[in-house]
Amino acid sequence: MRQSQLFTKTTKNLPEGEESKNAKFLIKGGFINKSSAGVYTLLPLGLRVLNKINNIIREEMNALGAEELLMPALIHKKYWEQSGRWGTAAQIIYKTGVEELNYGLGWTHEEVISAIAKHFISSYKDLPRAAYQIQTKFRAEARAQAGILRGREFLMKDLYSFHADRADLDGYYEKVIGAYKKIFKRLGLKALVTEASGGAFTNEYTHEFQVLNPAGEDTVFYCETCGFSRNQEIYKPEAHKDCAGEVKSGRAIEVGNVFKLGTKFSESFNLTYNDKTGAKQQVIMGSYGIGPSRAMGTIVEEYNDEKGILWPEAVAPFRVHLVALGDNPKVLKEAEKTYELLSGLVGEAEVLYDERSASAGEKLNDADLLGIPVRVLVSEKTIAAKKLEVKMRSVEKAEMMTLAQVKKIF
Repeated sequence: MRQSQLFTKTTKNLPEGEESKNAKFLIKGGFINKSSAGVYTLLPLGLRVLNKINNIIREEMNALGAEELLMPALIHKKYWEQSGRWGTAAQIIYKTGVEELNYGLGWTHEEVISAIAKHFISSYKDLPRAAYQIQTKFRAEARAQAGILRGREFLMKDLYSFHADRADLDGYYEKVIGAYKKIFKRLGLKALVTEASGGAFTNEYTHEFQVLNPAGEDTVFYCETCGFSRNQEIYKPEAHKDCAGEVKSGRAIEVGNVFKLGTKFSESFNLTYNDKTGAKQQVIMGSYGIGPSRAMGTIVEEYNDEKGILWPEAVAPFRVHLVALGDNPKVLKEAEKTYELLSGLVGEAEVLYDERSASAGEKLNDADLLGIPVRVLVSEKTIAAKKLEVKMRSVEKAEMMTLAQVKKIF
């Protein structure tokens, strides 16, 4: 793609109150735009990153055998009333000439999926089942802060599983934890599997996936020797007794969580199945969430320097940033040839070509801000040397390479 054709441009200005690194670099780079407190537009560059994150999540969810669906964001109060949670969601009231219609903006979908499952689960032969969605969620956040780490509108991948017994749920729960580990590793995030309280969902311990970072809201206690990790809200020193390793504490960003719901929602919605003897049993449920937009913000908090973002290759908006320095026709002609070469190597959709009529300083600063993993530069100097200047965003020094050497990178 040619950079002159991008819908967005970089900017030096920030909306008032934005202090987090993810907000700073994503807004300045033209990845997101702030609509209001805690509400952001994903601009084309940002959406490219988010789609790559979502695709990684989809691949691992599909590998679990889960099927993707899409539930409504607007949920009628009858669903919330059945579970006793009406009033906990942001509410909208539609008034017509005939009746008053009450809806809540979905911040989670246990109620809706339970009502749906009643239509398709009636026998032990229908179990287990799992379905997930990637959808916009809403939260009545009193103090939206830290850019896209904590907003009022955000993207969520929520997976729901249905089981005949507790043993089957326990086994699937561990499989999901394994899938989440793969997801965060592929995203370049080191996430600690952290024990936490069940909150409103369950009396049991649940598990959060926490990335140690000063921008986080949570405090976790963890041991690097044995992998122990607990949220501060349930931590007691005696919990870490079978290891001599040091327990440390640190701020962390929660990027995912998993819950064993048991029969909480199946009881509310009379979700049952007939077992092998014909007796009715309550369906056992699990719920598992990942915040793709929060993961995107976390990646920026983890991968940056004073100049901008350093995207991991798996989620970068483009793999290569081709920059033509100067308006010399000879340089532009060589850059066009290089654009064709790179497009052939990684695909045209993975090359951002800066052919703008702008100063060298502006182009190089923009390249650092956008954080694409590999920068390839064409200039009078490179033409004279019959080479290309290649620089990895994560290192300071550029290197002059022949075409053969460039091809080996990809």
